[in-house]
Amino acid sequence: MSIQLTRKYRPQTFAEVVGQDFIKQVLSRAALENKVAHVYLFSGTRGVGKTTIARILAKTINCEKFPTAEPCNKCSNCIAITKGISPDVLEIDGASHTGVDNVRKLREDVFLPPISGNYKVIIIDEAHMLSKAAFNAFLKTLEEPPKHCVFIFATTEPERFPITIISRSQHYVFNALTQSQIESHLQNILNLEGIKYELQAISLIAKRADGSIRDSMSLLAQVLALSGNELQEEDVRKILGLAGEELFQRLFESLIQENLIELHNLVEYLREQGLDLGFFIKEFGLYWRNLFLIAQLKNEANKILGWERDKLDYWINLSKQFGIKRIHASWQMVVEAQRTILKNVDPILDLELLFFNLAYLSKLLGVEELIIEDKRGEIENKISLEKNLNLTLKKRTEKILNEKKDDQEIKEHPLVKKIIEEFDARILAVVKS
Repeated sequence: MSIQLTRKYRPQTFAEVVGQDFIKQVLSRAALENKVAHVYLFSGTRGVGKTTIARILAKTINCEKFPTAEPCNKCSNCIAITKGISPDVLEIDGASHTGVDNVRKLREDVFLPPISGNYKVIIIDEAHMLSKAAFNAFLKTLEEPPKHCVFIFATTEPERFPITIISRSQHYVFNALTQSQIESHLQNILNLEGIKYELQAISLIAKRADGSIRDSMSLLAQVLALSGNELQEEDVRKILGLAGEELFQRLFESLIQENLIELHNLVEYLREQGLDLGFFIKEFGLYWRNLFLIAQLKNEANKILGWERDKLDYWINLSKQFGIKRIHASWQMVVEAQRTILKNVDPILDLELLFFNLAYLSKLLGVEELIIEDKRGEIENKISLEKNLNLTLKKRTEKILNEKKDDQEIKEHPLVKKIIEEFDARILAVVKS
């Protein structure tokens, strides 16, 4: 079952875009009040709506009902822009138009008035790929843009933009979407498609998308293409290469039992199945976080986790076997491993080392000793800083006392006393006269 969900459900109005509420409100009002800027910079991670909102803005300001807050999507201009055939809206891939010659040709085109719309809109995607010479060629045009022209730069790397370009732009930063926003959007689409689904399956896809609405749509289409007319958690894990609850239970039980053979077999299973290691380690860290909450809160933890009773009882029992100190230390180790394992030459071997260290954590180094070791450097630095501070204060105090002592000795000198007495007598004479 192949469904082009991304294309079919691409938003056509500001209201249909998921998230980015502030940006939608500002741009919609600007179009309604005919206060459109000539240069925009949209930045943010992939798949959060930068190009989509750029197209909607292009439609809104070229709609036959302009000025308006939303495009009508019925007039000839809106339809042409939606189909990508409007002569007044140019979409350019910055990665393939990096040269200064491309920019010079574009500069010649922008001075021509729009053919059918109100504005000529130039959307440059992945704009950070433009060369330095290309950016410099843009400067003059951006300083004095034609009244009928609007530039929209979309990028995932705004730090690569020259400050001279940023200062001439209205810069809007697009945030990654929350998991709940993505879940709600996916549920809405599946309801419209008449497809049954498990909530946990949707939650997995939303987590895997990592804040990108486009990635979530692509992942959903990928799963539905193979699983049929029902979305199940088991299918999502199998197709996307994600570890299941059973595997994590085996892993934690092997850690408790210090079963190195089983831990090795689990690592080999991950290798053979080609599971997504990045997502696996991220979920592994989340399990330790959940175990920490359970160890601290017991049944109250379910107000946060929302698990079924059997599952909660299983992990409560497991948390008792680990103990709170070991859980906390293990969680810290996994969080650190997330930053390093995937960058190493052999991530599978590093993952196996992590498993072995977690299994023998209390024997390799006592948990209390481990925590003290982690804090020892920090404590020693604080002690050293305090010593240096005390020494500095001591020296300053001695200096002040010595200066006061010297002042007192000077004042008590007979000659100085005589001079002060004569000076006071003269002042008194002047006052009396």
